[in-house]
Amino acid sequence: MPKMKTHRGAAKRLRKTGSGKLKRNKAYKSHILTKKSPKTKMNLRKSAIVSDGDAKRIAQLLPY
Repeated sequence: MPKMKTHRGAAKRLRKTGSGKLKRNKAYKSHILTKKSPKTKMNLRKSAIVSDGDAKRIAQLLPY
């Protein structure tokens, strides 16, 4: 069997943490920022952990 290729789109967006969970950036931070409050924009800067249900699917895209 050939090796599974890494899904490059997922690899650029996700990183694995030390405990093995997947870390992602939050959405809605790229444009139309004038109507968003400073507090909202500040919270969107932080990273988040991928939920358990999604992590199972995403793990197939990332062999590492």
